[in-house]
Amino acid sequence: MLLPDWAVLNAAVDWLSNGLLNLSWWEIVLYTLVTTHITIASITIYLHRHQAHRAMDLHALPAHFFRFWLWLATGQVTKEWVSIHRKHHAKCETKDDPHSPVAHGIKTVFWTGAELYRKESKNLETIAKFSHGCPNDWIERNLYSRFSWQGVGLMLILNLALFGAAGLTVWAIQMVWTPFWAAGVINGIGHYFGYRNFEAPDASTNVSPWGIIIGGEELHNNHHTYPTSAKFSVKPYEFDIGWMYICALEKVGLAKVKKTPPKLQLGAIKPVADEKTLEALIANRYEVMAGFAREMRQACKAELETIKARKGDLSALQAAKRWMHRDAEKVPAAAQPQLAQARAAHPVLDKMVVMREELRQMWLNTSQSREQLTADLQAWCHRAESSGIEALQKFSMKLRAAHA
Repeated sequence: MLLPDWAVLNAAVDWLSNGLLNLSWWEIVLYTLVTTHITIASITIYLHRHQAHRAMDLHALPAHFFRFWLWLATGQVTKEWVSIHRKHHAKCETKDDPHSPVAHGIKTVFWTGAELYRKESKNLETIAKFSHGCPNDWIERNLYSRFSWQGVGLMLILNLALFGAAGLTVWAIQMVWTPFWAAGVINGIGHYFGYRNFEAPDASTNVSPWGIIIGGEELHNNHHTYPTSAKFSVKPYEFDIGWMYICALEKVGLAKVKKTPPKLQLGAIKPVADEKTLEALIANRYEVMAGFAREMRQACKAELETIKARKGDLSALQAAKRWMHRDAEKVPAAAQPQLAQARAAHPVLDKMVVMREELRQMWLNTSQSREQLTADLQAWCHRAESSGIEALQKFSMKLRAAHA
């Protein structure tokens, strides 16, 4: 029996208003947040940590779920994402970096990061050079790579069926979520603004110590320091929700972590630094230099308190203290005169800056033999402990307690 025209019209209006599920507005919002979070988790766990860096292995079940979900929610082609990300690490902050704000400008990367990604995805040389190890099975060749846009089209149809007209808004949010947070915030702000735990050889920063919204990718400086680690958090106050999911998968046998950030091991203080001390220094150089930076900040604080007690001028040291613990090439040209002035006025800080650079050269100097580098480290510790500077003495003794 055919329905009257008015009944058909009413049914259509009812569907447009409520969809098949007839959910309330907050239930639709919850669905949107859950699905966008699944997308972020798929990117950080599957594309980033598993595929791009091989920091972990995934069982076929979660690996294929993530691959299917990314096709449905983003139209993402695994080999394209992986290739572009690997090139980003290989060419970081240079003109060949696909999305560096240092090379392209923060406004360009933040607002048009997705366009930069699409442009690089068409570079066949990039795909050929950096896509090794990516899936190339039947379903990848005949569905995910061949019909990438049909996945997001299917998501649109599903949203419209479930929520009616509101499904279009849900779909739009799903489509802009990843380009905004991943391409704009992480690729842009994550190389421009934030805090740095480590003096990585690029401009990477930690956007936030709590990696929840972007699955842990907020801890971008940590990642660039230890790119092959499956865990991004390194400090007690940092939280990486992607790592929490990985641990859960590992507990049920669906994942296997291959690498996490190295941790400096301390034992008894040795009479002199030896080859094991040198190995520990080189293997944990970023953590060691982060420890030196803490001592430098304490020394700066003590100098400032001394100046304040004497009612002296604090301005020069206050302006320069943020650069005292940085590599020389990372200090902006505008800050260099202030830094030179502060160092000239404060011999203790100048000595620490000089000795920091000497220590750094021990892993940068590849022409020296292992025996010579060990002798250099022993001489460095001797100078530090005879300097009369408490911060250097404490640091050197801790270094002599380190072992590989």
